[in-house]
Amino acid sequence: MGTSLHPPQLVTGSRTLYLVWVPADPDAVAKLVPEGLTPAEDRSCYINQYVVDGPDQTSSDGGESFGAYSLTYLGVNLAGLDTEAGVPGRWWTHYHNSSEVMSRYARAHGVPAGDPGETTLEFEGDTLVATTSVEGRPIIRTTASVTVGTTRRAVGQLRYITRRDDEFISGRYAYVADLAERFEVRSFEFLDENHPVHALRPADPLQITFGFYTPSMSFVYPGGEGPLGSEHGS
Repeated sequence: MGTSLHPPQLVTGSRTLYLVWVPADPDAVAKLVPEGLTPAEDRSCYINQYVVDGPDQTSSDGGESFGAYSLTYLGVNLAGLDTEAGVPGRWWTHYHNSSEVMSRYARAHGVPAGDPGETTLEFEGDTLVATTSVEGRPIIRTTASVTVGTTRRAVGQLRYITRRDDEFISGRYAYVADLAERFEVRSFEFLDENHPVHALRPADPLQITFGFYTPSMSFVYPGGEGPLGSEHGS
């Protein structure tokens, strides 16, 4: 089933936790990257756990809309495909969305939208717990200490590579975010060794190389998109 939605779609004010880490099994991670792309030397992986609380935070076209939703996606950093700002290109391996409309939209753009999932971001004092569940079963839990405080504005573009009809597609996802003043990861757990995401589990001891929490992130989904190496896929 397709979708009547057309790119780009705008998402505003998402509550977002984003991490990059070194995996426990670099060889397993490398096997998730298809021939024609090269994983980063350290086989680093990324995750985005986020929540969009209201339907008025997403754009629409015609009768469909992303609506309110939650999403966890993750994958592998790539070598040789950095943006101008030095942010690595990224390959999606897993994508669990609570919105079927958005999942259909993502699949149409080559994103591997799998089983529906639910993501929650819950605060107790300065402790943030982000939990991703699939079929009611928690599979990933991130626990962090966060002080929103005086936020810092961050702007830029993320680059994700997908594949459609055996052709790699490069998408630019422009974003604007207000980053929390303090963010420290306490634990990052992959809870189900039988779920495919377990291949990306972090090394022990935990090595987080990048991360942030923002109470408000806005982005275009997807933005400049085209075949890898073309004018719009450079």
